[in-house]
Amino acid sequence: MTEVSTRRGASGRIRAAQAWIEGAFRPADVEFEHGVITGISTPGSGMRGTTIVPDDAVLLPGLVDSHVHVNEPGRTEWEGFRSATLAAAAGGVTTIVDMPLNSVPPTTTVEALEIKRAAAAASAHIDVGFWGGAVPENLGALRPLHEAGVYGFKCFLSPSGVDEFGHLDRAQLAAAMEEIAALGSRLIVHAEDPRLLHDHGALGPEYGAFLASRPAASEASAIEAVIAEARRTGARAHILHLSDAHSLPAIRAAKADGVALTVETCPHYLTIAAEEIPDGAAEFKCCPPIREASNRDLLWEGVVDGTIDAIVSDHSPSTVDLKRSGGGDFGLAWGGIAGLQVGLSAVWTEARHRGIRLEEILPLYTTGPAAVAGIGSAGAIAVGAPAHLTVFGVDDPFEVHAEELLHKNPITAYDSRVLTGRVRRTWLAGRAVFDITDGGPGEAPRFRGRPAGRLLRAEWATARG
Repeated sequence: MTEVSTRRGASGRIRAAQAWIEGAFRPADVEFEHGVITGISTPGSGMRGTTIVPDDAVLLPGLVDSHVHVNEPGRTEWEGFRSATLAAAAGGVTTIVDMPLNSVPPTTTVEALEIKRAAAAASAHIDVGFWGGAVPENLGALRPLHEAGVYGFKCFLSPSGVDEFGHLDRAQLAAAMEEIAALGSRLIVHAEDPRLLHDHGALGPEYGAFLASRPAASEASAIEAVIAEARRTGARAHILHLSDAHSLPAIRAAKADGVALTVETCPHYLTIAAEEIPDGAAEFKCCPPIREASNRDLLWEGVVDGTIDAIVSDHSPSTVDLKRSGGGDFGLAWGGIAGLQVGLSAVWTEARHRGIRLEEILPLYTTGPAAVAGIGSAGAIAVGAPAHLTVFGVDDPFEVHAEELLHKNPITAYDSRVLTGRVRRTWLAGRAVFDITDGGPGEAPRFRGRPAGRLLRAEWATARG
């Protein structure tokens, strides 16, 4: 992981009875200087200058979310770097990778990337990296963005929903994979086959009609195409926001064959089922869609057996007006789930219900998404890593209220859900950026200091330099 900007961090020591280190919880003193972890040891007797994590909480590395739509500039009324990174910090996330849309301009040129970096530099409270976009207009000319330090390239195989970010057809997918392989980068894919979609225009307020308009077969077809091209070219490929659990066997088989393939899913697919979604509740609309409870059960199998590499938010917010457009018609409302701040809490609540240990999901929030993007030492408590840390109260209950979340627009699919497990404090480079005393009712979160997030470049940009 390489910084574009360097901001000096703090020095200190944090003591926890349960710290997540090298895939297990253990007692530890974590020491850091100038924002970098310098020592990890068994807790000693000295207390002076030590921050103590309460025994009913755990110390985690700062979480990594490799799939966030910040939307600034151009659609900053939907979300911006300040609001997105504050929400992330309140959810324990210290590193995000920003998607190349729905900002205007999209991140499909070096010039557009620099515009985004300038916006983030002024207001990011956590570390931010950037994906580039692969669209019909820039195929064959991805190298400048690659050398400028994007972590890889996102493409759509079906219409993206915004005119300025076009989708690739099958021939263009093949060409993109060849170019990505030659660069040594990665292609991250919104995998739906447009030939099997039929959600154009009004669908009415019934969620079932929307679900039927984007069938699982569309995902399966597109994922098969991605696997075939990754196998042919040797390119690294990543399946975004998997909702169709019946595609997991094909993904498992490809991985077993040595195809350079990773896959993510999202909290909303693991915690919400189609049968629960009320008529007209467009805050639940996303693409691909939230599917049935039986599908959710199979996705959890993919989490537990290691097929799924990461759980990320796909935080894709918009204004309330856009979500409510069409008066609750699922075909007309804007799609996207706002959930950056509550992802770990939502998934941990569901995992507890299923008898799944916190240890089983933590890699998918830390080292998993860091590896998907290739962000070096992010997501780990380790000597030499940045002192990005968070305290998680594993038993803290709270009810989600959309208007109290730090996302820019007060609408979310998690509104009124009662969750267990809450972030109490988050440090960035050893400095506390978010703090809540004990997660009790009526408390207001506190944010400390000016924006101090770093802008990150991919390792190959440094190697070239």
